[in-house]
Amino acid sequence: MKMKKFINEPENLTEELLEGLAMANGEYLQVEENHMVINRKLDEADRVTIVTMGGSGHEPCCSGFVGEGMVDIGVIGDIFAAPGPQICADALRRADKGKGVVYIVLNHAGDMLSGNMAMKMIRKDGIQVIKVVTQEDISSVPRSDAGNRRGLVGCVPVYKIAGAAAADGKNVEEVAEIAQKVADNMATLAVALRGATHPITGAELATLSEDEMEIGMGQHGEGGGGRTKVKTANETAEIMVDALIQDLQLQSSEKILLLINGSGATTLMEQLIVFRRCKQYLEEKGIEIVGSHVGELLTVQEQAGFQMCMVRMDDELLNYWNAPCKTPYFKM
Repeated sequence: MKMKKFINEPENLTEELLEGLAMANGEYLQVEENHMVINRKLDEADRVTIVTMGGSGHEPCCSGFVGEGMVDIGVIGDIFAAPGPQICADALRRADKGKGVVYIVLNHAGDMLSGNMAMKMIRKDGIQVIKVVTQEDISSVPRSDAGNRRGLVGCVPVYKIAGAAAADGKNVEEVAEIAQKVADNMATLAVALRGATHPITGAELATLSEDEMEIGMGQHGEGGGGRTKVKTANETAEIMVDALIQDLQLQSSEKILLLINGSGATTLMEQLIVFRRCKQYLEEKGIEIVGSHVGELLTVQEQAGFQMCMVRMDDELLNYWNAPCKTPYFKM
């Protein structure tokens, strides 16, 4: 398939985008060998540190959230591909400042393979590392089988809240426990009108007809059996809100964080219209939005659609969500 993208040689995509990231955001981060994106102030850190990893092609995630108050090292793989386990192990060693490391991994096959192997590699080094897995895509399997759920944009509130807990001086067990609490109390559902193309091969990740959309698209076009005729913003919002409420078993008077994450080719206009109906509909059900974000956090190239993520909140999580942070693509 012929693509129209502003790129140079496809094989240099990851290298060049990370060089551009570092050039544009030198006050926050630096890029070292093997595609390690590192918090510029990491060497000053006298606290628990946060490491994550994932394929490129999903910008700003996860390289764009490296900086103060969120991620200390993001290890970046090639387009839609996990980085290798040796590089991840090296990042865990590089991140440790004597207080331990929380290692946040999205539940995808390649990421989990690299993540688990990296954990084995560093066992003999005496570094205290606790791995937290994000696995909140409700379209793939039921909550009772959450270990087989994909990780979507829910990684971002985990980064933010875990990073804030680390900055607050919590020890590694406490930071991991707080991160796990977020992971256990969130749910995400993705919808798409059009799939993306792989920026190197031009292969289509998903194909939908002009009158179709899919609720349950997953991250890379995996699909979840929710193909239907295109619906309005309000109708789509209500279907997705209902599904997320059911998964989380939310009750009237509960409080949530709500993210509307554009997948790459959905305008902010559309995202805000969806958010508008979500807020109205949730208020009708007695559920309060106490934190929110609308915009692109984790994209899939030019996929047209969005991911809706809900996190059940309490005072502790809300305090950490609202804590200051300074990263290229997320600031509080």
